[in-house]
Amino acid sequence: MPENYSPPSALEFFKALADETRMLSLLLIERAGELCVCELMAALEMPQPKISRHLAQLRKCGIVSDRREGQWVYYRLHPGLLDWMKSTLSDARRHSQGKIETPMQRLQTINRRSPFQSCASTEMLQTTGSCS
Repeated sequence: MPENYSPPSALEFFKALADETRMLSLLLIERAGELCVCELMAALEMPQPKISRHLAQLRKCGIVSDRREGQWVYYRLHPGLLDWMKSTLSDARRHSQGKIETPMQRLQTINRRSPFQSCASTEMLQTTGSCS
């Protein structure tokens, strides 16, 4: 963890959770451990620019961190995130099962493929409306 990391304030943390897309993204990341942009696109059925914009906000305030692997960027909860914040996300996920059940099922479906296949299918879905 970089020495200059400072966790978000309580206000920044709760402001981030106030947006549904950011909240759902965080709950999915918290559950999965790490997700790439294309996995979140498929799970939430949202376009790449929208997902990327929200992830950039979460990264900027220190809630998530990212790593590159080839052309993919993977996001996870920042390792320096305070324990009470991690606990809050875990509790929120448990109490939001109805809201994240369908996105989790979509994730399970795409995670049976390789990252390349998943991202290629997601890209095709975004451009043509079909994965075939």
